[in-house]
Amino acid sequence: MNLRLTKLALAAAMGSLFSGSVLASDLVITFDDLNPDKKAAYEAAVEAFKAANPDINVTANNGDREAHKDTIRNALQNDAPDVITWYPGNRMGPFVDAGLFTDISDLWASDPNLAENFNAIKPTMSRDGKQWGVPYSFYQWGVYYRADIYDKLGLAEPKTWDELLSNCDALKEAGVTPFTIGTQYLWTAAGVFDYLNLRTNGYEVHNDLTAGKIKYTDPRIRDTFAKWEEMLDRCSFVSTHATMDWQAAIAPFANGDAAMYVMGNFSVGQYKDAGLTDDQIDFFQFPEITAGVPRAEEAPADAFFIPANAKNVENAKKFLAFVATPEVQGEWNKTIGQLPPNSAAEINTDDKFIVEGFETLSTASGLAQFYDRDAPAAMAKAGMEGFQKFMLDPSTLDEVLENLDRVQAEVY
Repeated sequence: MNLRLTKLALAAAMGSLFSGSVLASDLVITFDDLNPDKKAAYEAAVEAFKAANPDINVTANNGDREAHKDTIRNALQNDAPDVITWYPGNRMGPFVDAGLFTDISDLWASDPNLAENFNAIKPTMSRDGKQWGVPYSFYQWGVYYRADIYDKLGLAEPKTWDELLSNCDALKEAGVTPFTIGTQYLWTAAGVFDYLNLRTNGYEVHNDLTAGKIKYTDPRIRDTFAKWEEMLDRCSFVSTHATMDWQAAIAPFANGDAAMYVMGNFSVGQYKDAGLTDDQIDFFQFPEITAGVPRAEEAPADAFFIPANAKNVENAKKFLAFVATPEVQGEWNKTIGQLPPNSAAEINTDDKFIVEGFETLSTASGLAQFYDRDAPAAMAKAGMEGFQKFMLDPSTLDEVLENLDRVQAEVY
């Protein structure tokens, strides 16, 4: 167990010893990630919690993430654990609306740590004015770019849409394609759409769209696609994007044929594996489009929830409060190379992308969970197919939007 988590656990355990004897009770946790780093972080946190709460008998389960997606509803409806992993935002909505998750607004209100240090992510953990879970990790999206190419051409990180377009003009004049992307697996196009919509219309409109409350043919969404068409024209993406996955799309970025990539922070290791150094790559927030629209960010998060059928709710709340502490959040995310949602947690200051990402997300006005998490599965599939079709041929816009309206009417 990590030394800092050990100290935290021992301090809490001493407090419990001096508070009088407590009858043993139970806690059953279901986690969903078998990747070595994620598994190690989870197990370290559980061991620290057990040391801090020797009166609680903890059963810590773990399983495959994709299988978890298929089985969670059945688990929630039947013999539910006390704590279970799932996703914030609209993805938690169906379980909240079906009464399958426990309202933990009291924990958010009574725990100063949650009340003060989770402001950026609180909206995405909320529904109907209540809070339903506690996030343990997230990561930033944004624009990763070739700093050496920018420097050679005398370009600065763009803060506004016009500055981005101007940079694209300069790159194209120098024979460099502004953006790489691989849309063979469609979710990459969704990342571009999300940012264009967040910057054009803002967080509430974006959430209303993915929640099925406004149509794709709404003039505001048409404005988003107008910006996308401008991006396709003035900036341009690598022409073969439909034949490449996101990893194959790193090749033109690594060899200098393309200068920017709208992507998540998990991609940094792949850039380095392709031969790029920290000095050659950097990161900037997706630029402002509509002046005055608060800056929301794309930040897929993972969280713990308490099922409505949980047998040990008080112990479950103790575990969620423990996972929310700066110490646990900091160590968990250093282990997995991601970001702690707790703004008071320590981060790996040796990693410039983690530092920039932490600042980006901690100061955001809202956090979107990514299109294929925020929208129901059938809607997300149709939406991402439409995004790719539009990227390949912008003249299909009306056809794409009208089809997405039809799908939306069926799905919601």
